[in-house]
Amino acid sequence: MLTLLGARSAAASAARGGRFWFHWPLLAVIALALSGCIPATTQVASADPADPAAKVARVDHRSSIAPYTSLRPATPAPWRDRNDAVAPQPKQDR
Repeated sequence: MLTLLGARSAAASAARGGRFWFHWPLLAVIALALSGCIPATTQVASADPADPAAKVARVDHRSSIAPYTSLRPATPAPWRDRNDAVAPQPKQDR
């Protein structure tokens, strides 16, 4: 595959005048040489997730419906009494 690609590149550069036929193999060699300088893996986390002895934070159960209160309709009551029950108390003069 690479030989065929090199032959096509050489033929194309020969048709252009033959000046740049040597660039693509040189670039391939440089790319292969530089790929050896890249580390194989990088450390993303401090602990290996596959390690069964790794320390992890404790998981506690928290109910998602614990503060629930029923919102059923209230029994009818006079609106003035209900309004007075939740209204702020008037301040007394000194």
